[in-house]
Amino acid sequence: MLFPLLLVIGSVDIPLCDVWGALTGGEVTKETWRTIVVDTRIPAACTAAIAGAALSVAGLLLQTTFDNPLAGPSILGVSTGSSLGVAIVMLALGGAGSLAGQSAVLAGALIGAMLIMAVLVIMSSLVRSATMLLIVGILIGYISSSAISLLNFFATQEGVHSYVIWGLGNFYGVSSERLPWFALLALILLAYSLLFIKPLNALLLGTRYAENIGVRTVRVRNQLLLLSGALTALVTAACGPIGFIGLVVPHIARLSLGTSNHTVLLPATILAGAATGLLCALISVLPTRWGVMPINAITPIIGVPVIVYIILRRRKIFYFN
Repeated sequence: MLFPLLLVIGSVDIPLCDVWGALTGGEVTKETWRTIVVDTRIPAACTAAIAGAALSVAGLLLQTTFDNPLAGPSILGVSTGSSLGVAIVMLALGGAGSLAGQSAVLAGALIGAMLIMAVLVIMSSLVRSATMLLIVGILIGYISSSAISLLNFFATQEGVHSYVIWGLGNFYGVSSERLPWFALLALILLAYSLLFIKPLNALLLGTRYAENIGVRTVRVRNQLLLLSGALTALVTAACGPIGFIGLVVPHIARLSLGTSNHTVLLPATILAGAATGLLCALISVLPTRWGVMPINAITPIIGVPVIVYIILRRRKIFYFN
């Protein structure tokens, strides 16, 4: 239901019959409306669904890995690493406006995230405790944020403005030409995550139990870190640093199902994440008079009440079992 609504509702009022004509290849009143529906709204709706699902799965993997309900894609510094890569491209190198500049922004985001992931994997071989590794991720995020602040201080006004706009989050940044690649990579990573259902269920019962039944916990943890980092990096590179979705949606899925069995929880998280992404995208285009609102102005409205509920009811919610 949310997907077709995104094709009809937007900053430009397009009659329903013309939207249908654009989708089916029929006649439309204005050819520009066909372009808006086919080249803007369809990619944005697909991007919102895929990005929501990817971030939600990344959050679920991290929460189970660290046995921490407040772990999320941004907590390990991967999102901040992507932001640092983009900051270097936009603020230090001054490129973002042209097509080559946009490609450099994507490359910078991916490289920044991959470097952070490499550091985390190296640290995971030195730090055995999942809690200590979580703290290392937080510290890496602080260092990256400090570097971003310095780049902002020495950058031009135009560069800072471009970077701030990127940081607000946007599902409309993936063009119809780039959508197949974005979707293909995301779907491959999501499908790969389904292979970890049994190890994730074993981790719920504790590290010692998982090792006793043959799960190599250190190896699995590294693989989960890489997988969640890759999902986060892909979405951040394409849409900017989207907050709260990866943190909140796994809780919504758990509370709805009443279980942490990943056999049903992981597919449910994918669906709930896609629906949440579409909902945020729909809310962002409702005030059509002012254009499209930033996604990061919407996600806290949905996320903060859920997190507050989890914190207040944590002793009575036993779904990590």
